Amino acid sequence: MKKRLIYISLLASSLLMGCGNKLDIKPVNDIDASTALTTSGDIEALLVGAYDSMGDGDVLGGNIQRDAELIADNGELSFVGTFTAPREIFRKKLLRDDQQAEDTWFDTYRTINIANNVLANTGVVTAAKKSKVEGEAKFIRGLMYFELIRVYAKTFLDGNPLSNPGVPLVLVPTKQVDGSSFVGRNSVQEVYAQIIKDLTDAEKLLPVSNGFFATKNAAAAILSRVYLMSGDYANARDAADRVIASKVYSLVPGFQDEFNTASNTSEDIFAMQVTAQDGVNSLVTFFASSDKGGRGDIIIEDKHLALYDANDTRNFFYVDGDRFTGKWADPFANVKIARLSEMYLTRAEANFRLGTKVGASPVDDINVVRLRAGVLPASSVTLQSILKERRLELAFEGHWIHDIKRTKTTIIKGTDSYPFNAPNLIFPIPLREINTNNKLVQNEGY
Repeated sequence: MKKRLIYISLLASSLLMGCGNKLDIKPVNDIDASTALTTSGDIEALLVGAYDSMGDGDVLGGNIQRDAELIADNGELSFVGTFTAPREIFRKKLLRDDQQAEDTWFDTYRTINIANNVLANTGVVTAAKKSKVEGEAKFIRGLMYFELIRVYAKTFLDGNPLSNPGVPLVLVPTKQVDGSSFVGRNSVQEVYAQIIKDLTDAEKLLPVSNGFFATKNAAAAILSRVYLMSGDYANARDAADRVIASKVYSLVPGFQDEFNTASNTSEDIFAMQVTAQDGVNSLVTFFASSDKGGRGDIIIEDKHLALYDANDTRNFFYVDGDRFTGKWADPFANVKIARLSEMYLTRAEANFRLGTKVGASPVDDINVVRLRAGVLPASSVTLQSILKERRLELAFEGHWIHDIKRTKTTIIKGTDSYPFNAPNLIFPIPLREINTNNKLVQNEGY
């Protein structure tokens, strides 16, 4: 029987580097870290395990991104699958015991705990590698907390982030089986502050080049996303500008060439790696037809297609009985987490909102993205036209609900309407967590 821990034990963490799935292990209440992690090689292997855990299907292997698209739907998609949890998300009617809400919470905190174990043991890492190891662990922890706060708490701009409950901040390794059972929810502001600190530290510590692992620019790219979500447009602009100005990345010539790749492209700032031996791309599982290795659960409707100009190569779909996005059509392709085009869009929006031209004017940045898509250049832009380019460029990549929330947009779906701060656009704190932790407060509506 599979025994799932709220935070994975130190021993299980070290084993994760060889397996992306939950392990058949007996629960362990405590482990002597001095006997588990004693060399630099141990910590480096554990760090690989953190990446592996972060690529789990219920984390950045695809389900977090899938759910962001499903819960934001306004009639542009149809969910025809049989799985209960994503159907609840699509209908915006999650139950307190929704399985996906539980799995995402558990697997994300598991990843955080692995990163915490790395950070707690950097003293044994060789001097030449210590900064990089610390930077990667902080990048992973910051990114994981950002995903948690966006899914399980009110958005930063909804009410008072100083008092709104966020998620529990756990910054040290947890060895007890249910270590989170004694931790309450930090405020949204506190969680964002920790995310920014981790990612800022990571940007300073990480090298410019680091293979397919986290880099200085990857940390800056996620920072730009965090700042944009919190309405800090100056810092969002500057972080995006640092990535663009580094000239490390360039857009691939054809939009369609960016997707379904077995290795990172010139515009991939960060991506989860998938091979036949390890990793998972669950976006293919749900967004692709059976002919492409998927289940055909998510169909693209005419309402979405109507958004594109006639020559827009982002109108990237195929028909296999029903219509599916072409972005996710190879089960062994990498899962794109941050792309260069997003940085142009972020810089354009932030510059437009601030009336500045740091790096380039908003219209020039938007035209970089439009021209690659085969669309005529714009002579001017508005906030709405910038946001539309963002919707078209980043469709089905997990941004939609977060853009809706930060721009305070109302979702209109048939005769139903859902304001950006509707309680049912936020996941419940998993029922099993509420039942075992009297310090946790449940979200409104659950």
